[in-house]
Amino acid sequence: MKKENTIQSKSFDFALGIVRLTKRLEKDNKEFVLSKQLLRSGTAIGALIREAEHAESKKDFIHKMSISLKEANETRYWLDLLMASDFIEKPVHKILNDEITQIIRLLASIVKSSKQNI
Repeated sequence: MKKENTIQSKSFDFALGIVRLTKRLEKDNKEFVLSKQLLRSGTAIGALIREAEHAESKKDFIHKMSISLKEANETRYWLDLLMASDFIEKPVHKILNDEITQIIRLLASIVKSSKQNI
């Protein structure tokens, strides 16, 4: 039986939440610019993690996971900006911010331990 990959499942679930939020922002608020930025960075996290699963080398793995970490940090910026500009409510921001913070911590730990094991 295959072991569950925590970072993959968390990033996929997070991306799904971002897709749903983006759809709501576009439909209800007619907000397209910030929501597209959020959609791009929020879904790139999991895509890069999936790419890293089949990395060509340890350095390639670290590179992809590092980019995923950068995308996660960017996503947190867009979430903060959307809340500050009153496009999303505080409870929605809190849920997504808590999720992205967990993902950032996991990614930072993976990158750090992978660099130590080169």
